[in-house]
Amino acid sequence: MIGTPATRRAFVALGANLGNTVEQLTRARRAIATMTGAIDLRASSLYRSVALGAREPQPDYLNAVVQFESSLDALSLWRALAQIERALGRVRFGERNAARTIDIDFLLFGELVLNSPELTLPHPRMHERAFVLAPLVELAPDIAIPGKGSATALGSKLTAQNCERVAESGAWS
Repeated sequence: MIGTPATRRAFVALGANLGNTVEQLTRARRAIATMTGAIDLRASSLYRSVALGAREPQPDYLNAVVQFESSLDALSLWRALAQIERALGRVRFGERNAARTIDIDFLLFGELVLNSPELTLPHPRMHERAFVLAPLVELAPDIAIPGKGSATALGSKLTAQNCERVAESGAWS
């Protein structure tokens, strides 16, 4: 059903480095799969990465990307994702880059480019993060990030970032 007139393909990054990270990512994926307007969800493998930008040492992150079709508009989808994040215990204020039980980042929504006070698409730093690009490319090897280029080419420039696949998609989805 990819690309039907009533839907757009969405990509969302999931990450966690506190608590039972596999369980947190699984709960987030399941909640997204049951959202109003979400269909045909696919999940990447799980990837482990070091915490970027943290002031204090933190546990490594477990990361994944999910892809699905959505009939919601971009802001409605972002609000639904933020609601899932809050339901799973995320608080979005305080120290930037702090350790967290769940992080849900809205990466791409079709080819939409949006810069509003509430939401920026594509995600403004996704092209700088191996832990986003590796699972994204796994799901959509030919995807381009509007205004940035091929996700595969961008990811190949980030080999210095420690990001390794630790579980196949079927192991957690």
